[in-house]
Amino acid sequence: MKTLIRVLLTALAVVLLSKILPGVAVEGYVSAIIVAVVIALLRFIVKPVLVLLTFPVTVVTLGLFLLVINAIIILLADYFVSDFAVDGFWWALLFSLLLSFVQSILFSILDKD
Repeated sequence: MKTLIRVLLTALAVVLLSKILPGVAVEGYVSAIIVAVVIALLRFIVKPVLVLLTFPVTVVTLGLFLLVINAIIILLADYFVSDFAVDGFWWALLFSLLLSFVQSILFSILDKD
């Protein structure tokens, strides 16, 4: 049940950020839920592989390369979901940063209950 609520909160964050950022667009609420599920799956499956493959670069950059990996995850979600569009790498980077920030706020509210 908690996972479903987290996916719905992520979808809410995707909708809010798409309204704020001009370089990010999502067509509707159902598409936002699909984007949230795809991002969750990509973070679960693809991100550990990317982190493992880029570990030396991540160490040299003191972990800042993880921001690039998060942007790649957003660009992959853009590729897989047709109703979700990101205009480029920099918009994906900004979107991933803001999405992580909004998710941390929303999930901390959820954990207080």
